[in-house]
Amino acid sequence: MTSATQAYTYAAPSSLVDGRLGLATSGGRALTGPAVAPRFFSGVVTQAAPAAAALLGVADVALARYHQPQARTWVRDPVVTCDGDRLRFESFSACGGVYARLDLLGGALDGEVFDRGTTNVDVNAPLREALARIGARDPLHLGVGLDELVVTTMDGAVVEKKVPLPERWLRGFAEVQVIASGMDQRGELAGLAAVRFLRGLPRKGTLWVTQSGRELKAADRQAPGSVRLAAPNRLGTLLPLLRFAKTLRVYGPGDAASSAWELELPGMRYTLVLSPERWRGFSGEGAVLDDLATDEAENDADVVGMLLNFEPEVEIGLLADRAGIPADRVRAALTQLGVAGRVGYDLAEAAHFHRELPYDKDNVLLLNPRLAKARKLVEAGAVQLEGELATVRTSGGARRVSLTDGSCTCEWWWDHRGSRGPCKHVLAARIVARAAVEVSR
Repeated sequence: MTSATQAYTYAAPSSLVDGRLGLATSGGRALTGPAVAPRFFSGVVTQAAPAAAALLGVADVALARYHQPQARTWVRDPVVTCDGDRLRFESFSACGGVYARLDLLGGALDGEVFDRGTTNVDVNAPLREALARIGARDPLHLGVGLDELVVTTMDGAVVEKKVPLPERWLRGFAEVQVIASGMDQRGELAGLAAVRFLRGLPRKGTLWVTQSGRELKAADRQAPGSVRLAAPNRLGTLLPLLRFAKTLRVYGPGDAASSAWELELPGMRYTLVLSPERWRGFSGEGAVLDDLATDEAENDADVVGMLLNFEPEVEIGLLADRAGIPADRVRAALTQLGVAGRVGYDLAEAAHFHRELPYDKDNVLLLNPRLAKARKLVEAGAVQLEGELATVRTSGGARRVSLTDGSCTCEWWWDHRGSRGPCKHVLAARIVARAAVEVSR
């Protein structure tokens, strides 16, 4: 597993002084172009206490390693996107199995937007301590990006951090947005019922959560419509937010593997997406592979990418009309853009949103090894189609692939049965099959 190094450079450290929270920004991209230290927003947060606690939760996930915990020798700073009417803070756990996002919506913000875009924000130890002390009646003025006056009065306070960005961590951002787009709501609890449910969960084990009337029930067996919850302790950053919670919503995909947990707070939402197992990171799920394997995806992504404008909600129908391509190809293009960190997915609004992960392009656009191997098999002429079946010849022997159900005779398929995306042989067969259809037209 490869790892790149990301350097964060801040003009000054973030700080919270006399109710004024100044979040220092690192390199990123805005509507006006690349920026060394972009300034996006300045104004009042109308709900100070839940906003501070939820931002601290996002930062805690960035520090966490839920599988095989280790001493913290690095700090990955959260990502923030300003799209005009809201601020989105995102992070990913070091183990790659938990994604967190805080959406500060328009009702929680009263101020001026200077630009739209994405950057990293400095969340240092003193700031974390200050955020934890904010009370319900404390005023909070938020600045995302420091103004020139603040920077000039802190001469020599440049902050630099260098941290590893493993390939699995970067690829996880792509997998999460694809997996989340296949989820729907499976349950909901209001107020005190949500508090009782979350506080009553065990820390370990695997549970299945099902809506039963107005309650959520946790059991040790799967039931129709249930959502899998592995290692409930990974929901730990929800607990400090429960005193502000209005509603808890639970989302799951058709296969009930991953799950998403969304707390509606006053004027904001805090969301956690969990991988199917504590030891299992999102990077290996393979949800993006089929879309990436299409011949049109890369070219379509170039077209669709030029039409993105840091919108809070990407409308697929509108993009299809403007790009002149069908909606299914727009969705595949959004997957391609997701690999580059350029889109995320909002479960509450069932829509993609535009953001640009503030990481070096060469670090983000890392090829998925299964897809790369599949393309090599195609180039080597190793695939022979036989109707809805295919034979893929490899150094380890011939593999039989069913195009109908995506099954294969390789060890990968027998181990995972499609639960972690298609194997390289199925991908190769599908690429050749699509090419054959195009030739016959």
